[in-house]
Amino acid sequence: MTLPIVAYGDPVLRKVAKDIDADYPKLEELLTNMWETMYGASGVGLAAPQIGRAIRVFLVDTTPFADDEELSEAEQKKLKGFKKAFINAEIIAETGKEWAFNEGCLSIPDIREDVKRKDTVTISFLDEDFNSHTETFDGLLARVIQHEYDHIEGILFTDKLSPLKKRLLKGRLANISKGKINVDYRMRFPNSKKGR
Repeated sequence: MTLPIVAYGDPVLRKVAKDIDADYPKLEELLTNMWETMYGASGVGLAAPQIGRAIRVFLVDTTPFADDEELSEAEQKKLKGFKKAFINAEIIAETGKEWAFNEGCLSIPDIREDVKRKDTVTISFLDEDFNSHTETFDGLLARVIQHEYDHIEGILFTDKLSPLKKRLLKGRLANISKGKINVDYRMRFPNSKKGR
């Protein structure tokens, strides 16, 4: 089932999400619905706070990036078919040099900005079977994981912009929270009289 994506301005997007255990109610169904919601909105990542749940769960599928001809063949290969659920994730280290990439977010439609992030991330997490992993990712894969990880920490990509950029976007962000935007997927707007 496709779930509505929570728009900018909703307090759930600012909460530090809580760990869950294997007894979390209907987790399998939740993950299935999150995948469906992410694909329905043409996303490459989705975090539980974006569907209104302040829990440490996010999904990543970088396959759509694998067709980018500007990427090296090795990078394309890494991105193709990378599909993972991250539960109770904790970033252990962010290393390498910072680089800028144009990011967007399903909770902040129609706004894209260059964000600087470190090249490499080491993260510990549980998979959907609650098996423990510690893995290191780099490049675009690391970036998508860092973006989704920020969501479970209550951080949005717009927080990483310069004060000037934030001021310039203020009106557009306010309109998003009011639902004054056209999107082709279901959303829930915190400052709107009507949800979509």
